[in-house]
Amino acid sequence: MKKMQSGAGLIRPILNTVKSFNYVKILFVVGSIWWYGCTTGAGTPVTAVPPSLPVVTVESRDETIYQEYPASIEGVADIEIRPQVEGLLERIYVDEGAKVQKGQLLFKINDRPYQEQLNQARANLQAAKAALENAELEVEKKTRLVQNKVLTDFQLKAAISARDMAKANVEQAKSAVETAKINVGYTEIRATTAGYIGRLIKKQGSLVGPMDTQALTHLSDTRQLHVYFSLGEKDFVVFKNSVDGENLEQKLARIPPVSLILSDQSTFEHTGRIDMVDGQFDKNTGAITIRATFPNPAGILRNGNTGRIRLEKKYSNALLVPQAATMEMQDKIFVYTVAKDNTVTQQAITVIGKSGENYLVEKGVNPGDRIVYKGFDLLQEGQTIKPQPASEK
Repeated sequence: MKKMQSGAGLIRPILNTVKSFNYVKILFVVGSIWWYGCTTGAGTPVTAVPPSLPVVTVESRDETIYQEYPASIEGVADIEIRPQVEGLLERIYVDEGAKVQKGQLLFKINDRPYQEQLNQARANLQAAKAALENAELEVEKKTRLVQNKVLTDFQLKAAISARDMAKANVEQAKSAVETAKINVGYTEIRATTAGYIGRLIKKQGSLVGPMDTQALTHLSDTRQLHVYFSLGEKDFVVFKNSVDGENLEQKLARIPPVSLILSDQSTFEHTGRIDMVDGQFDKNTGAITIRATFPNPAGILRNGNTGRIRLEKKYSNALLVPQAATMEMQDKIFVYTVAKDNTVTQQAITVIGKSGENYLVEKGVNPGDRIVYKGFDLLQEGQTIKPQPASEK
């Protein structure tokens, strides 16, 4: 035990000596670094190296862009089919969604009450005609008696007045007959145009009438489609000024065909033409409604479909700036232009459209200007850079 304690006593001083040596070594290294930093900092200033950044040149060329606007689709006719007389719905001759032709029979209302009214009107007409014949005979008889001075003129005038009244009764009876015929005709409800039948709200056996809140069905003529979309005031001015013409009618005639993008992102197979501009802007939205008409011979689209109108716009010698070379601050778009001495300047640009990955710029830069393509997040105004071709980055 004493030998082990004596051994430990010899090791402890050795460890203390090693620790002291390490502390001295650390202090020596730190002091050396401090001394070197003080001497070099005081004598030789450090120069910042300009960052190497990719740079592109602003180009100009003819460009065509497309803008899309939400649109609603309607057939050229969307007609409510309503009964014009009251009665029981006796027959339904079509099914929902059926294609019908103009004049085709759709519904039949029980016509027995109206046939009876027609028979009554015809009987009244016959009675009125018989009364007229009697009145005419009376006038002839009294005319001879007046000529023979058997009766006075007053009695003849009374007979003439009665005859005129009988004529009026005949005309009234004829009108009643025609009205009864019309009502009988109204019991057959026919298609007023070719198109497609909507939902059948009333079923066979229902009591229907002109005062019903719901129509029997809708009939949509979709051989041609009216597609409505809206433009804001600024877009409308640009749209109007992009087409030649002295007035709106001439401009509409010269507008190129437009495309319809469907809800599944496919393009409708037929192009359309803009043929109507609303007479005024909506006070609530500040937009104006425009209509384009499309052919729909196969009946693929129906009333109520939605989509987007795609308008084509051509720019001559448009300035192209990559979107990746821009940054947005406070609703404005900026680029960093590179001067001849490779200093950078933050410059606002006016964007008028997009084409692929490029902005179309109206002002702010010129053809041939160099702009920083990437890595400008930490740039400062007036900073010098080392330009590199963007293709190398």
